This record gives sequence, structure tokens and C-alpha cells, in this order.
Amino acid sequence: MPISYLPYEPQQQMLLPHALQDWLPEGHLAYYISDTVDSLDLSGFHARYAGGGPRNQPFHPAMMVKVLVYGYATGVFSSRKLARKLHEDVAFRVLAAGNYPAHRTLCDFRAFHLKELSDLFVQVVKLAKECGLVKLGTIAEREHVSRWANEQAK
Repeated sequence: MPISYLPYEPQQQMLLPHALQDWLPEGHLAYYISDTVDSLDLSGFHARYAGGGPRNQPFHPAMMVKVLVYGYATGVFSSRKLARKLHEDVAFRVLAAGNYPAHRTLCDFRAFHLKELSDLFVQVVKLAKECGLVKLGTIAEREHVSRWANEQAK
């Protein structure tokens, strides 16, 4: 008697494309990061591009911040690795919503917006405190230890 397998046809095309959001489970970290970034004030990022005209069409700052934050949260720091993840990793693809910034674009965004990114950290800490997720004393201690370690390394 022949073995009966479930259908397996790698070349089969889909009639309708799937929604990427259907490929991530409910409660996934990517959704949390997306919702959190959407609740933050990103006006500092938008100000840089105000009045840029039709030829200056950068990627949306919210998308770029989501990709960077999710990368940091999952241990992906390199802009080249982030760019590769945008093609290979479903969570990154959901956050980027069909956008694929090049590694240079990610690197430049990070460099151009250092102040805005550090300001976001303050917003996130305040949000985490409001949610009861963290105590500010713990963060202050870690920041103090980090500064001390940096001074010792000099």
C-alpha cells in the first residue's frame, strides 16, 4: 500500500497573498513595539524632513524606528543585518510594511537622528514607569554604573 502524504507542492502559487500579520502569533514582541512606537512623539524625526519637496521622500520615521527598536530588542544591531532581516524575517517585514531600506539608509537614519533616538529612550522609560514595568531607581543605577565603566575604560 502506497504512503499517503499531505500535499507538498513548493512551486504552487497562491491565488491571493497572505497578510503578513497572519504569520505572527498574537502578542508577538513586534506588535508590542509597533504599538509603543505609535504612541510616542516622533515630531523631532518629522521636523528634519519638513519642506523637503517631492524629490525628498524618505522612509517613514515610525517604520524606521520600529525596525531599529525591534532589531535592538532581538540582538540585531548591524545595519547590514537589519537590511537582510527585512527580506528574511517575518516580524521585520510586518514592521516595515513592505519597505526595504538599504543598510546605508538604516545607518544614515541612525546617525542623523541620534538626539531624537535618545529622546525616545526617555519617553519609553516614562511609558514603562507608567505601566509599572520598571522602577526609575533601577535604570538610574544601571546608567550610573554604565557611565562609571566608560570612564574607567578611558
